[in-house]
Amino acid sequence: MEKITEKVLLEKGSPKTNKLEQIKTLNLSKLGLKLQDLPVGLLSCLRSLERWDLSGNLLQEFPKNLELPALRHLDLSDNQMEDVTTLESLSGLEELKMEDNLYITVSDNYKLMVLLPNLRMYNGKDVSTTANHLRYVYSENLRTRIVAVWEKTFKLPDPIKAKELSALETSFVNTARQQVKFGPSSVTDFTKWKVEILAKEFLRSLVEPKAEPESNETTDTKDDCETSTPTKRKKTAETDTRVNLTPRKRLCTDLLRDTPVEGSPRKSSLRPKSKTLTQAGPVVEISPRKSGRPPSTPTRGQTRAETPRRASIREDGASIKREENLNRDTGSLPTVKGLGKTQPLRLKPLHVLQCHSKQDSSEDFSTQLWACAFQPLPDSTGASGGSRLVATCGGDSLCVIDCETGMVMKKYKVPGEEFFSLAWSTVLMSRGGGASAQHCSILAAGGKRGLVKLIHPRNNVAYGEFRASRKSLSVLRFNHRQGNFLFTGSYDNKIVLWDIGGVDSQYNFKVVQLLLLETSATPLHICLPPTSPGGHLLTACDDGLHCFHTQLGANNAAKRSSEMEITFPIYKKEDKDHDYHTVDGLSFLNDDIVASKNYLHGSIYLWSWSRTKAQRPDKKSRTVCAVVLAELQWANTEIPYLALNTCPGQVYVVCGDDKGRLWTYHITDLQRNSFQSGKPILPTEVLEWPTPERKGLGQVEGPSINSVAMDPELHYLVALSDKNMVIVWKREECS
Repeated sequence: MEKITEKVLLEKGSPKTNKLEQIKTLNLSKLGLKLQDLPVGLLSCLRSLERWDLSGNLLQEFPKNLELPALRHLDLSDNQMEDVTTLESLSGLEELKMEDNLYITVSDNYKLMVLLPNLRMYNGKDVSTTANHLRYVYSENLRTRIVAVWEKTFKLPDPIKAKELSALETSFVNTARQQVKFGPSSVTDFTKWKVEILAKEFLRSLVEPKAEPESNETTDTKDDCETSTPTKRKKTAETDTRVNLTPRKRLCTDLLRDTPVEGSPRKSSLRPKSKTLTQAGPVVEISPRKSGRPPSTPTRGQTRAETPRRASIREDGASIKREENLNRDTGSLPTVKGLGKTQPLRLKPLHVLQCHSKQDSSEDFSTQLWACAFQPLPDSTGASGGSRLVATCGGDSLCVIDCETGMVMKKYKVPGEEFFSLAWSTVLMSRGGGASAQHCSILAAGGKRGLVKLIHPRNNVAYGEFRASRKSLSVLRFNHRQGNFLFTGSYDNKIVLWDIGGVDSQYNFKVVQLLLLETSATPLHICLPPTSPGGHLLTACDDGLHCFHTQLGANNAAKRSSEMEITFPIYKKEDKDHDYHTVDGLSFLNDDIVASKNYLHGSIYLWSWSRTKAQRPDKKSRTVCAVVLAELQWANTEIPYLALNTCPGQVYVVCGDDKGRLWTYHITDLQRNSFQSGKPILPTEVLEWPTPERKGLGQVEGPSINSVAMDPELHYLVALSDKNMVIVWKREECS
């Protein structure tokens, strides 16, 4: 047995360095080590350690309170482990090996899955679904039974004294351990262990109730907001005479009226047969007409010419010619903390594609395209970067497009489906044979049928589906820190959190429902705070912007209503002809600043999430005023559901309008009193519709831009129209 010293750690660690803080991988296997041979003080210096091999030793337990914040992979196989609770301090651990430990039981396995909140791989298998079931569903069942035991037999003493309370806790915990029965007998030890923890938590919650926080922060905009219960917006276009849509623009609700949704539920645990993605057919690329310099600020009242239905389109893939951008002097404003110092970008149109056509027809200028998102690029640490691959959906198809070449790399069609939303994520794929799991990018898409399709584009496989709702799906959003957590919003006014787990080499997967949020109208967009995606959820709905508490576990219910509604100053101007409650654009610009857009309001609000959340909601209406920082001038239009998006990396906000234009805002500086001054901030640049030409039949007039997306570095900007066109813009490098 070799004594563990700083010299030994430096020799057996990598990369080779003379500082313990820089070691990322450490191999201490087969050294005959026991607990007393692992010096906690010395090992605590390994702040960057990511992988640690301790296999083949004589460890009965892990050193208590040893915190290694960067540790993600730990191998304790072939030891003599008995007490697994000593691993609790390794909260960031994602992969653990415990094979060939004679005394480890099924209950110990379950304890590890609960104690280690980020554990995904255990002994080479993906256990994320099982782990989340234990952490939330199983624990919730135990908690319900514990509460029943309390209500039947116990009550708090009056007055509460420490001695009496201690005796009460002992009696209550022992009774709960004896009376609460749940799960198979093989995990009785785990159940009793968990019951003891939950019983103590429950009693503590009774003795120390959570006080509703008082807001110490005053806001400048409180007087400008309505705090009474807001007027609710009518939910369907057919009963709302104020929504004047052009014949080519159709609401999602119109699509639902046209084709009834079949409501046959499907068990999510059944794995459907894998489908192979079809290679893209002929992609129609429209050649542009170079336009002159457009006006700086669009004017209201301009009419749109009807688009001819028949056209001869160029199919040679010719790229669009460069179009000069507008430059706008935004002036020099005081910097608001948290915004970057990047320079405004120049963008030029690169491709206009028709790749969602019905029956691949080049004459299809009616299919609506609804959602697009760039693929994240995972690396070994789970972080992500930029990509030039963008996924788009509309009609019965989903496409993955290479923005540089304009080629459709993958195309997935589901006859009879109408895709409304999609989302990328990164999950773990186990490879078997003792090999480490690898990160892989997957794509989820849903729409009219209420089914979520799961796709692995790299391997050209649509590997599964599950029913998320009996009604159509309006929005999908993954938790960016927990890639297997998927939120789905649907037309039955519900948002559901699913754990879709990972996949194995045969594409087996399992889906578990973790949380149900009930909204008062159709959810249109879902946003998770960048710094705490597991704590709160913001959803933009047809009747307003709502905030939900989404923390799992503890004493939280699995079915919840809105925690509060966030109101805006424009609500004060509502009358019988103007209802501004529909929030049809929502996105975080950075960790705190949110960009949102209200239907019929020709501006975009920038507001502070932290300062808004810190306020105390009105007791009756449960509303709070958004702490508005600035207002961005946008187009005047009566077309709803023109979604905005943000690029935090370049601090850009972009939103299309009903004439094919893209309004771009470079938000590096915000004037602190800009909102109170009553003067909206002008766009940095308005990118005019590139007016593509169809061979022999002239130019295509500007359509409505339903959705936009940008890669993290804004090398590419993609816009989707209501006329079956995908427009790709590219960043123009300065010479």
